[in-house]
Amino acid sequence: MTGEPIVPGRRDQDEDRIVFDLDGVRERYETLLREVPGVDVRFAMKACPVDDVMGYLAGLGSGVDAASVPELEHALRVGAPLARTAYGNTVKSDRDIAAAFRLGVREFATDSPEDVAALVRHAPGARVYCRLSTTGEGALWGLKHKFGCSPDDAVGILTEAEAGGLIPSGLSVHVGSQQMNPDAWRAAFEQFDAVMTSLTARGITLDHVNLGGGLPSLDSLDRRGVPLQPPIDKIFLVLREGIAALRRAHGEHLAVVMEPGRYLVADHGTIHTRVSRLTTRHLPDGTRQQWLYLGVGKFNGLYEVDMLQYRLAFPSHPEGRTVPAVLAGPTCDSDDAYSSAHSPVQVPEGLASGDPVRIASCGAYTVSYMTAGFNGFAPLPQSCIGGDR
Repeated sequence: MTGEPIVPGRRDQDEDRIVFDLDGVRERYETLLREVPGVDVRFAMKACPVDDVMGYLAGLGSGVDAASVPELEHALRVGAPLARTAYGNTVKSDRDIAAAFRLGVREFATDSPEDVAALVRHAPGARVYCRLSTTGEGALWGLKHKFGCSPDDAVGILTEAEAGGLIPSGLSVHVGSQQMNPDAWRAAFEQFDAVMTSLTARGITLDHVNLGGGLPSLDSLDRRGVPLQPPIDKIFLVLREGIAALRRAHGEHLAVVMEPGRYLVADHGTIHTRVSRLTTRHLPDGTRQQWLYLGVGKFNGLYEVDMLQYRLAFPSHPEGRTVPAVLAGPTCDSDDAYSSAHSPVQVPEGLASGDPVRIASCGAYTVSYMTAGFNGFAPLPQSCIGGDR
């Protein structure tokens, strides 16, 4: 990384950055197309709003799921196809709807009569799909409270949409982020079938279902450091079976959209940082602990530290004795560390300040969640490798 300036507030941390492997992203994208034939992939850009990653996926043929007007503008700026760029947030103001409509966006998520009324006023003739609520069970992040409506409400909402001149086009779900249970998708297909049957009785035929996000990272660790090992083959099997059943019941015309984020990018982003200090501390109860302080932490790269343990590599210490240590970031905040729910991390005994560290499976949400510089520690710069660059 020679010839690059040191980031202000990060003395001796000029190598700190997150690197995305575009070849790995492509492999996941192609795997999804192969395992779920005919699926319309729309990248959930909130997982990784990095120009090079988004532009690369657009070049592979991916559309975009965006959740705000700035995200829509960003997606279009890096080459996302307008016809496959949807406003996937059910929470949006009148001004947001009107601005998206002016950009040319014609597909909107909804989950309430109030939002439908606003879409009728500010996005006349737009296509709308209704988000159903899910339990979130089986996911690390359930996402079950803020979004979605009941199947009965969905029927009424899409009926109102048609009456207002909108085009009721589909149904969507999000089964929770890092979803580990294939049955979560099976339950979603059951909801789709029930709502579509009721709508058909009212003369409304939908043209697609949107399975949202939820596909998991495959290489993440739980808080104890145990590999999560999601049953991805079973998940794909449930998706294929569910799609086939829906098409038998409601017509082969039915298109299927998916909005993966974490699955595509999580395992293909690696943080490059350095050791700040490996220390020995005696706590008030007399316990002796080793603490490893890194140049990055919860507020500038490792936001998901509360739910996950990160895979660490130490290039300058490939072998040798290790010691158990509590992992912590550099800021003056006690939350910037692994909690007591985590197992200690085994680290080389001889670590010194400045030694390089690599943190794997950090490609999802790392950039999204970074602050503007908590405690003066700047967000990580980004770079990409691979992808025939």
